[in-house]
Amino acid sequence: MQRRAARNSRRTTRIAVLQTLCEVDSVGHSVDDVLMYRQQIEDFTTPSEQFLAQLTRGVRDNIDRIDRVIAEFAPSWPISQMAIIDRNLLRMAIFEMTLWGRTPPKVAINEAVELARSFGSESSPRFVNGVLGSVMANAMR
Repeated sequence: MQRRAARNSRRTTRIAVLQTLCEVDSVGHSVDDVLMYRQQIEDFTTPSEQFLAQLTRGVRDNIDRIDRVIAEFAPSWPISQMAIIDRNLLRMAIFEMTLWGRTPPKVAINEAVELARSFGSESSPRFVNGVLGSVMANAMR
């Protein structure tokens, strides 16, 4: 059996974070179980594996706070009624932009919009960009 090359790009890792968050969100599996499985099926480098765990746990540990931000900047869209992809992309990006401090806000927004293009609906990129742009504009006041 041929082993795949280790995966280490931030975008690839963010895809795994999104998949993990969506699984936890939709079926209620524990973060630890999903992370362990994800790390078994993917061949991440150690830094990427750490990024995966830190970003995923950071979102889950701060989910109430993050969801309040989403509710403030997307008041017409109850979080429970948002598409699961959009909801979790917003959570990831808001965590990276406002709580984690390791990712420049423009990078977090760009990454979320690109993932929305790949995995969301036709309207997802515009929605995600609008909400995150408002969050960033408010944070800069």
